[in-house]
Amino acid sequence: MSLTLYGIPHCSTVKKARLWLAEHAIPATFYDFKKQGVTEALLTAWVAQGGTLDTLLNRRGTTWRGLSPADQALAAQPEKALTLLCTYPSLIKRPVLTDGVTLTIGFSEAAYAARFAAVA
Repeated sequence: MSLTLYGIPHCSTVKKARLWLAEHAIPATFYDFKKQGVTEALLTAWVAQGGTLDTLLNRRGTTWRGLSPADQALAAQPEKALTLLCTYPSLIKRPVLTDGVTLTIGFSEAAYAARFAAVA
């Protein structure tokens, strides 16, 4: 199983997830979506893996609060929400962990422990 952890390296939640994976000897490739970008195809794949645009969209962060009301309104339309997430990758809730089949959005020790219970 090849894991990829998507996020921003300086995000405190991403740091916690990376540390948890390292402490449990679970290898994951890190993908910095601010530097490497995010495509609509990738976001669509995440939705197909069980995520939702509503789950992926971080409405609590400073990037969201910095958007104009018109841009925020775009989030209600799926196609425009994808474009918004590609344009502003900081709007994606972090981290996103996937093996191409299973998707985990955000980080909590309990969720990661449950996901990797068979590994432990």
